[in-house]
Amino acid sequence: MNAGMRSRRAQLTIALVALVLGFLSIVQLRAQAGGAGLGNLSTQDLTTLIANLNQRNGQLSSEVTALSAQVRALQQARARGDSAAGDLRADLTRTRLWAGLDPVTGRGVVVECAGPLTADEANDLLNELRVAGAEALSVESVRVVTGTVVAGPPGGLSVENAALPDPFRVTAIGNSINLTAALTRVGGIVSRLQVTSPAVRLTVTPSDAVVVPATDRSLLPADGRPRL
Repeated sequence: MNAGMRSRRAQLTIALVALVLGFLSIVQLRAQAGGAGLGNLSTQDLTTLIANLNQRNGQLSSEVTALSAQVRALQQARARGDSAAGDLRADLTRTRLWAGLDPVTGRGVVVECAGPLTADEANDLLNELRVAGAEALSVESVRVVTGTVVAGPPGGLSVENAALPDPFRVTAIGNSINLTAALTRVGGIVSRLQVTSPAVRLTVTPSDAVVVPATDRSLLPADGRPRL
């Protein structure tokens, strides 16, 4: 029997007990009002009857109190169960987000990368976005997960064996203000590349509707070992 069924059963029992208490009270009132039937009883009989009624009422009251406590305990247990289930769902959502198993939509930035960007510079861009709080990243249509790197010579970059066009886009989900500030601040990657690679242009555009796709990379490659 689950907690919900026990709770409903306890509530029905409490209602039944309350009904019995009410019935007994009515009987007592009618007896007092009628007077004729009780008038034939001795003082000792009346005392015994009242004592029995009081004792039974006390027992019923104790049962009501116990059942009420049981209902509260069941409700608290259910609340704890709901809270634990909510925590597990939140953990699962974070894990799937980190692994890139689900597409993500939300606020963020789109960075257009044009010119002879090197692989190291592209990876530096991804790292700066991560440090700034990016929750999900993609390079063109490729979701960036653990182990994803940009490789190749300038003008021939690729990611996950997918060739990148010129220009290509890096998309990041996160606080668009923080992400933009991290990239465009003095000493950030945009200002550094203006000095070291003037032919490279990075254009940062905040957006309220950024879409990052899910990864299509298997988490278990051919050797059967999880990617770390």
